[in-house]
Amino acid sequence: MVKIAIFGGSFDPPHFGHKKIIDKALEILDIDRVIVVPTYLNPFKSSSSATADNRFIWAKKVFDNDRVTISDFEIKQNRVVYTSQTVEYFKMFYNVKFVIIGADNLASLNKWYNFEYLNSSITWVIASRDSIKIDTTLLKRWVRLDVEADISSSFIRENLNFDGVDSKIKDDIKKVYN
Repeated sequence: MVKIAIFGGSFDPPHFGHKKIIDKALEILDIDRVIVVPTYLNPFKSSSSATADNRFIWAKKVFDNDRVTISDFEIKQNRVVYTSQTVEYFKMFYNVKFVIIGADNLASLNKWYNFEYLNSSITWVIASRDSIKIDTTLLKRWVRLDVEADISSSFIRENLNFDGVDSKIKDDIKKVYN
């Protein structure tokens, strides 16, 4: 069975940091594929700046790689979908080994819906920036993924600084965020 890592998120917008995380995961993890899953709506946010359809299209353009699949599973639900539900769905088709998260998610991980199920069924892949301390005391199995990318989607939106965005989507993103 194909071994995968799931990388979910808002991708509002997708940027070079996300791409570096995917590339590094494909390089060091024992997987065949990364499945990128843009959320319809992040359970911890009330809205996204860009529509789910825009974010899905942008992800398809930016993460163009034979070993990367962009899934609209969560978007098609038209509601909040929890990571545990996404993992359960993909387990019907793949060997789901890993869930990739940013180190900034660690502080709220214990608040995730069905956290104990996730914690016992997958290995967490923690994408870390230098400035974020990693506290993995709650995690049963984890791998640190060091990625040099000092950028975030919120920085791009708040500062209208599009330097960290792929040229394939830069014009589209400027229309949405300006």
